Amino acid sequence: MTGFRVEAVETVATGGFLELVEAQVAAPGDAPGAPSLRRFVVRHPGAVVVVPVDADLQHVFCVRQYRVAIDAELLEVPAGKRDVEGEAPADTARRELEEEIGRRAGRIVPLGEFYNSPGFTDEYTHLFCALDLEELPERATVTAEEDHMTIERVPLARLDEMIAAREIVDAKTIIGLALTRALLAAPVPPEA
Repeated sequence: MTGFRVEAVETVATGGFLELVEAQVAAPGDAPGAPSLRRFVVRHPGAVVVVPVDADLQHVFCVRQYRVAIDAELLEVPAGKRDVEGEAPADTARRELEEEIGRRAGRIVPLGEFYNSPGFTDEYTHLFCALDLEELPERATVTAEEDHMTIERVPLARLDEMIAAREIVDAKTIIGLALTRALLAAPVPPEA
């Protein structure tokens, strides 16, 4: 145990699915009544990331989409918020595949979980690999960004080159593609 202790939390602002809170934190060894540390935290419902692998096991499907936070488009693997009450992470991953790339996964393989940026947010992400994809008649897009994103088939063999060339700069995508490449290189085929 670190000895840090959250003494109070107050909501500062809410916007959409996010909440900004101010936490008063006592540091280890603080005497009673000593001033608390003030820290701001963005509360997030969590997310899923899913790496859809083509039937050849050599390519993945990525999306190129606009991200307002950087006012630019990024090449990313499909991802989405865990914003449906009671929905299991694997089910959220399946839903995001249908919305973003118009494909249904025959198998969803868990790859890992991670905090995105724990220095300021509690966003927690579940990462999956999607295999045995079935193409649907159309995408089930929900947002304007999804309506305008493009789908790109990316060779896993180019991953290192694309990262070095800054063609892929999204952290969840880099993590997902690296773990998927390792999964597919394993001597035992991936199981659901």
